[in-house]
Amino acid sequence: MTRRLQFIVVAFSSAIVALLLFGAVGRSASPDSPYTNLSVYSEVLSRIKADYVEEPDMKAVTVGAINGMLESVDPHASYLNADQYKQYLKAKDTKKADVGLVLAKRFGYMAVEDAIPGSPAAKAGFSTGDVIESINNVSTRDMPLAFAEQLLEGDAGTAVEFGVLRVQRTEDQKISVVRAAINYPDVTGRVDGQTGVIQLQSLMPGHVKEVAAQVAALEKQGAKKLVLDLRHCSTGPDEEGIALANLFEDNGLITYTLGQKVARQDFRAQASKAVTKLPLVLIVNRSTAGGAEIAAAALLNSKRAQLVGERTYGDAAVRRAVTLNDGSAVILSVAKYYSPDGKSIQDNGVTPNILQAEGDAAAADGATDDSLPDVVPDDSKKPAVDELLNRALKALPE
Repeated sequence: MTRRLQFIVVAFSSAIVALLLFGAVGRSASPDSPYTNLSVYSEVLSRIKADYVEEPDMKAVTVGAINGMLESVDPHASYLNADQYKQYLKAKDTKKADVGLVLAKRFGYMAVEDAIPGSPAAKAGFSTGDVIESINNVSTRDMPLAFAEQLLEGDAGTAVEFGVLRVQRTEDQKISVVRAAINYPDVTGRVDGQTGVIQLQSLMPGHVKEVAAQVAALEKQGAKKLVLDLRHCSTGPDEEGIALANLFEDNGLITYTLGQKVARQDFRAQASKAVTKLPLVLIVNRSTAGGAEIAAAALLNSKRAQLVGERTYGDAAVRRAVTLNDGSAVILSVAKYYSPDGKSIQDNGVTPNILQAEGDAAAADGATDDSLPDVVPDDSKKPAVDELLNRALKALPE
């Protein structure tokens, strides 16, 4: 069986598990009842134990079911057993070298949400949508997301071995990446004619202030309009996205959070925090995530800015660890961020009003020529002409 066929089988199996867990195959007169759902799950479990071709590892079956259930509702959720949760808490505030990948779950495996620009992973050619089949020869199938993130950390100079599955390749690629200290990209700005162009690739604390400083500097240099490039902006606290939107918007609703047991909380723009009223266009791509999506949705909804590029990734939520009785824990979203018009950003991403794919989308998705090297330098993926930037410049008023 090829790796691709294995991947398809796992994806199909995960979907079936999710359907079973949520009672899609229920036989009761009340199919939506939680008791019906549990009954279906118990029956499937007993059938696996009694009728499967060989004696199953019931612990693995149960863990797989838990992970499938979590992934079906939240691609960023994790179930950690008691030992894994202890390791998670111990390593949570420890700064270690890393490879620079932002991960989510897809079809039971790890998937790349983004590779931090300039990081070892970005230099190794990782791109949004890549499926990580294994880490250090350990399959990521049913691996908790939080545990996978821990495996990526370690001492600087040590290597992490990946098995990576890409679109249009029949077999997985083996890629080795050396850990290093992760330096988040600085905010940069320049003037192009009468247009100030600001590039923001991270929303780590302090970067919003740097954007404000760049706006002031560009206006002094004669900028009459602005382009804010948010491509590959996927890191940093979601709350920073609210502060970013407020730089350009002096009133109105920016976003709100809401959960099943979390009351709605509105976040509104404050006039005192706005720094400019210049015409504005934002650029986003499929790697734009988290706080950058919150800002993009707010500025697009209020018609404060036009949005050029690709639909964003979809990742903006309030996450918490919930401890279980046996010392294990579930990390899951307890509230989601919503755009002002009521759309969940995690579920829908943000769709630009001017849709245009990046010129290097084909290369990022994985080339059809299997003779290409496994490791692709960053520079080889950059298009000669930045079509999204050109489209953003054309979208600004004359």
